[in-house]
Amino acid sequence: MNTFPIMLGTLCVFALAYRFYSAFIAAKVLVLDDRRTTPAHVYEDGHNYVPSPKWVLFGHHFAAIAGAGPLVGPTLAAQFGFAPGFLWILVGAVLAGCVHDFTVLVASVRHKGKSLADVARTEIGHGAGLVTMVALLFILLVTLAGLGVVVVNALANSPWGVFTIGWTIPIAIGMGLYMFKSTPGQIKVAGPSAAGVVLLIAAVIGGRWFAASSFAGALTFNAHQITFLMMAYGFIASVLPVWFLLEPRDYLSTYMKLGTIVLLILGVFIVHPNIQFPAVTQFIHGGGPIIKGKLFPFLFVTIACGAISGFHSLVSSGTTPKMLWQETDARFIGYGAMMCEGMVAVLALIAATSMYPGDYFAINTTPAVFAKLGMHTVNLDMFSAEVGEKLAGRTGGAVSLAVGMAQIFKGLPGMATLTGYWYHYAIMFEALFILTTVDTGTRVARYVMHELLGKAYKPFANTAWLPGNLVTSAIVVGAWGYLIYTGNISTLWPLFGTGNQLLATIALAVVSTFLVNMGKVRYVWVTAIPMCFVGVTTLTAGVLSIRTLYWPLAHTTGKEFQGYLDTTLMVIFVLGVIIVLFEAARRCWQTLHGAPIPQEAFGKPEMETVTMGCC
Repeated sequence: MNTFPIMLGTLCVFALAYRFYSAFIAAKVLVLDDRRTTPAHVYEDGHNYVPSPKWVLFGHHFAAIAGAGPLVGPTLAAQFGFAPGFLWILVGAVLAGCVHDFTVLVASVRHKGKSLADVARTEIGHGAGLVTMVALLFILLVTLAGLGVVVVNALANSPWGVFTIGWTIPIAIGMGLYMFKSTPGQIKVAGPSAAGVVLLIAAVIGGRWFAASSFAGALTFNAHQITFLMMAYGFIASVLPVWFLLEPRDYLSTYMKLGTIVLLILGVFIVHPNIQFPAVTQFIHGGGPIIKGKLFPFLFVTIACGAISGFHSLVSSGTTPKMLWQETDARFIGYGAMMCEGMVAVLALIAATSMYPGDYFAINTTPAVFAKLGMHTVNLDMFSAEVGEKLAGRTGGAVSLAVGMAQIFKGLPGMATLTGYWYHYAIMFEALFILTTVDTGTRVARYVMHELLGKAYKPFANTAWLPGNLVTSAIVVGAWGYLIYTGNISTLWPLFGTGNQLLATIALAVVSTFLVNMGKVRYVWVTAIPMCFVGVTTLTAGVLSIRTLYWPLAHTTGKEFQGYLDTTLMVIFVLGVIIVLFEAARRCWQTLHGAPIPQEAFGKPEMETVTMGCC
């Protein structure tokens, strides 16, 4: 199967969706209006509320939402074949994921940049707000662990990768100081951006030199050591001001991410890699070596961020609404950034399925499991020699994706001998995706902890209080770090995928209620239809995961605690979603039958200018 028409069709679908569907939502459903002053200007504090140019904020937002999900999810879902994943990414991103991100961002902006839990509390009720907050925190911790375990597997025993990723931190700090502090009252973009890109490329090239030197042992860490390093990074990034590390690092990584996406698209058009996988495989009926369940419902929780992701609601109601310059920027940032993520997911699926199935499964399963599949590798030994690392048995999806990307890149003119560089560039590309999500996610989780602990001790409610920042950051980092330390990809990814999509269901329920309260019942189908589909598939996956994976694990010698913990977390997720859905339906029923509507929406509320009811 040739990839040229696939890529051309994908670009056309996404371009048409952005041009027409997102414009319809902006104008008719959300009624964006730049006469409303955004929270970034009203509450500007130089720490969390920071008015930011559209392109800078797009970079931050895209980097924050585009974690491991759009890369690893489609790669793992390749087990089912090319067609199911491709169709779900295309349809899901346009009608569900982009809508989810866009509407949550606007709802948060209209509520002073507050979190999803606060929006739920205002639009639905205090009970729903509390349940959303608790479910949100648990799901977020599992999400960070699910994303983190991928980068741990990719960077373990890889001094080249650690060297390159490590250098992105001081580069970003230098960019942040120059962008925001070199000239008072001005934000400089062009100069620091160009310097950052040059230094980033130098870090990739220097990584090979370092890995071949006698100093390589200093940056060779096992998986547990990488976990502790990630925890330290997450803690520091969460406490520092957003402009110092998080925003410039996200902006820097966005150059690399978007540049790589464009390069991959060009590579597909020039190289025309063939899809080596069948449209569907025998594993759609279950029994696969990577994903144990059947195509339905597990495809829809494995491809998490590429089609729709609840994690995005935390960014859209966390850091981004506090930095939005004007309301109309929300369309470009909310809908547009998710569309770019959908493109990343399609490219990841193409890269993974352009490998021969034998090579793909040899990388993504243990040698013992692969020996039972009756498959044979084709190019794996050649790949290992070219990149200078043993690739077999490196589960998690990151390595197989990097190999697939390197295959495409080395097909470009003059690139045939640079496979090793392209492979490690791809590893850095993936790790930056993940780490920018880890630092943003940790900060968002810290905000949630501030809200919860602030109910018991009021100073914690102040997000600028340093002791509170340190305590909440330590709790959050310790929780997701523990899950990574004790888990693996086969247990964490289903937990992450299911929890992530259940959070998307909660977010869509909240914004559906927001639209009803705003007098937009005529258009509530925009969020209600994806809410129903995602809710059904994900609740089914949650129940099946408990029955077939986590509860049996609780009765396995040596795995009892992990099994009980994972089962408990999944039960919390499922019950939380059911409660919020019930409360949202009840609130909508009350609104449509004359109950008073919330008056706390930020700016000029739409309910003042729109007739209530079904119009």
